[in-house]
Amino acid sequence: MKRKQTTSVYIGLGSNLAEPIEQIESARVAIGNIDGVEEIALSGLYSSPPMGPPDQPDYINAVMAVKTGLAPHVLLKGLQCIETAQGRVRVGERWGPRTLDLDILLYGEEMIITSDLIVPHVGIAERAFVLYPLAEIAPGIEVPGRGSLSFLLSQCPKDGLRRLK
Repeated sequence: MKRKQTTSVYIGLGSNLAEPIEQIESARVAIGNIDGVEEIALSGLYSSPPMGPPDQPDYINAVMAVKTGLAPHVLLKGLQCIETAQGRVRVGERWGPRTLDLDILLYGEEMIITSDLIVPHVGIAERAFVLYPLAEIAPGIEVPGRGSLSFLLSQCPKDGLRRLK
């Protein structure tokens, strides 16, 4: 289902398997090719230690800004199709290694709580690998229910996060 107006959406991209930088670049192209989605910006790439089990490679992360007329769950399904096409397997341990992870971080100013989608993303306020790339492309943004991005950044140490290139 399409909406008549477009909404600014921020998508988190992450990978730590099968050439992570290439996974992020391929996902960027695929997201931009979803009918009804227009890329606005992509942050730089960041390397971060894994959140889950420590015996896995570091992650490569970025945040992408898009405009879309797609409803949130329609966009979510499109992102999940991209994850599957790029080798994501949804079994195994939580926060384990993966070829690609695409998360809707923010969908305009909406707060969404359903069984398969929570926006703003449930971990947004504590994740340096989301907040710092987001600040690069949307420094003045407000996170619904959480406050300003600058406040969230002041409460979130980098914890090994480093910008690549």
